[in-house]
Amino acid sequence: MSKTFTIQLNIIGAGCASCVGKIEAAIKGVIGVDSAEMNFADRTVQVNGSASVERIISAVESAGYNATAMQAATSEEAMNEKEQADLAYYHSLLRHTLIALSMGVPLMVYGLFIGEMTVSTPSEQITWGLVGLITLAIMLVSGKHFYIGAWKSFLNHNANMDTLIALGTGTAWLYSMTVVSLPDLLPNMARHVYFEATAMIIGLINLGLALEVKARGKTSEAIKRLIGLQAKTARVIRDGKQLDIDIAQVLLNDKVKVRPGEKIPVDGIVIEGKSTVDESMLTGEPMPIEKTINDEVVSGTLNKSGSITFMATHVGKDTALARIINMVKRAQNSKPPIGRLADVISAYFVPSIMIIAIISAMVWFNFGPEPSMVFAMVSATAVLIIACPCALGLATPMSVMVGVGKAAESGVLIRNGEALQTASKITVMVLDKTGTITEGSPKVTDIILANGEAADENSILRLAASIESHSEHPLAQAIVETATSRELGLQKVDNFNAISGKGVEAEFEGQRLLFGNEKLMRERQIAIDKYQSKVQTLAGEAKTPMYFAISGKLAAIIAVADPIKPDSIEAIARLKRNGIRVIMLTGDNKATAAAVAAKVGIEDFFAEVLPDDKANKVADLQMDDEIVGMTGDGINDAPALALANVGFAIGTGTDVAIESADITLMRGSLHGLADAIAVSKATLTNIKQNLLGAFIYNVAGIPLAAGVLYPLFGLLLNPVIAGAAMAFSSLTVVSNANRLRLFKAKEH
Repeated sequence: MSKTFTIQLNIIGAGCASCVGKIEAAIKGVIGVDSAEMNFADRTVQVNGSASVERIISAVESAGYNATAMQAATSEEAMNEKEQADLAYYHSLLRHTLIALSMGVPLMVYGLFIGEMTVSTPSEQITWGLVGLITLAIMLVSGKHFYIGAWKSFLNHNANMDTLIALGTGTAWLYSMTVVSLPDLLPNMARHVYFEATAMIIGLINLGLALEVKARGKTSEAIKRLIGLQAKTARVIRDGKQLDIDIAQVLLNDKVKVRPGEKIPVDGIVIEGKSTVDESMLTGEPMPIEKTINDEVVSGTLNKSGSITFMATHVGKDTALARIINMVKRAQNSKPPIGRLADVISAYFVPSIMIIAIISAMVWFNFGPEPSMVFAMVSATAVLIIACPCALGLATPMSVMVGVGKAAESGVLIRNGEALQTASKITVMVLDKTGTITEGSPKVTDIILANGEAADENSILRLAASIESHSEHPLAQAIVETATSRELGLQKVDNFNAISGKGVEAEFEGQRLLFGNEKLMRERQIAIDKYQSKVQTLAGEAKTPMYFAISGKLAAIIAVADPIKPDSIEAIARLKRNGIRVIMLTGDNKATAAAVAAKVGIEDFFAEVLPDDKANKVADLQMDDEIVGMTGDGINDAPALALANVGFAIGTGTDVAIESADITLMRGSLHGLADAIAVSKATLTNIKQNLLGAFIYNVAGIPLAAGVLYPLFGLLLNPVIAGAAMAFSSLTVVSNANRLRLFKAKEH
């Protein structure tokens, strides 16, 4: 089978949103391409598949555009490569602006305040002919990219922004040269030249593009900050010597030494020393975390107080920071459904505008006042220029880039644009209990020996820990940790079997051991009725009681308590204040679940839910037309996370849960959940503002350009004003998207 890979292309020549669909369609038409998503905001395409880079680039070129593959080996190099290309493009646009406006502004001032821009005499023909030739030179120098783009689109039977600009400015210039060359063929009132409109439009649009490039660079600041967290070098211990090497040369299982004030260069497990590590840059958690032997450390975090040595477990592209950067970049390139709608509209927008311009010109020519030909030319040019759908194309990707980056700064990793949009519509949030609402680090609180049981507490605990040492469940780990803390050696058990949602069983020296919940005891006909009052008392204290039976008789009840996270109560209250119904799912017994739910303010909960039933509960809610968010951290949460409209994984949980989720919360706090929804709502609001603004510029401007106000007020939109409006519409959208960078979710 062919190897699947992901590449990123820089696109050259994409002028407006209508280009997006054409480029994506051309790439998707290449055999071996699985998906292609273009981010119009930064003119890049992310391609997944097995097709060669050369074939993909060839497909882009056949569609009338140019493309280059990102050659950088690291994220930082790729970002620098992109910044250098954008900076060169920015300076090029400024040069084109200066050249065009140096001609256009004096001409406009002359026409407004000094003299008439008309042709009546041979000397005026010569003078304005020279101006026309200079304007042609400006068109070929400062506007060359517009005309080349328009010609390529024509050859590929397409139309885009370049087409509209080329038609608009070209029409103005050709009409003006007709006036200069053959003035006698036109009535006196129609002998006006519009060279200043051509030069000014080219200059203003180049200026708008330059300002847009400058402004949209700010949207990548979140990625820049993440990349900036990466250490450049690492201090490794090889053959007893400390070596400072490039981070790319660090190998798996290398011993890495980090001193106070230095960044953790790669992921690893501490094998020597003790320190506190500031992880706020990744998780948003402000308090430094204490690290000692066997604790995990993550690349990009800051070592604060002590020296530690750790064993490298993930290096290069496999580190947590590298995966986070990659996830954020993928999300920024993805499109929410509302963005795909804008792309579809844009695909039909340019041809529609060309038809409207022709209709407008015909109406003016046939029914307008004299000089009807001038009015026809001016209105058609204004319609063509004002309607370029640049702002429409930028409206969604700009907001997505900033919103996803803003979420990442708060420790919220959004996998794709669809999750970003759907999170704003969630009506029900389903929360797993253990590790989500609670700490996920339960402790043994009570060991109650059954009446008549001769064994002592430690011997019961030793056997219970011996059987639970084979289980991955958090409650099992609590039993094992308690036995270890009492220095109780574990016994070897045989025929271990995990019974899903109920408990475990095994054999020890011919005795059958059972450890689990009430369902398991009832199934195996273990007498437990006379202990129910004690069990209810423990459960009412938010403890989880478990039964331990030996050879068919109850030996003990062991209770475990999992502390509620300090901020779970306030975070859940935030969700409820936002109109979201909160439901708790747990495999725990009903009494314990009720106690926990009451403490955190949750009215709806489902207890004793088997792992397979969690997904069924999500499906039931969806059948009631609820938009369901599911939050969990365990392997048994993965099916429900995948089925939910939006799955939220607690980043402190398992990799399986993280891979199954749409949004990952890097810190364990449920405030990250409320933050994610707040960012989602703010981003969607921003997108809608941008789309509304773009439509106002484009749709409302078209009738003005066509001349609907002329019969009432004698007003006809000047093509220069239309050019300025079109150029700065994109800048407005970019500036509004950048406002998201100031957004802060309120915790109270």
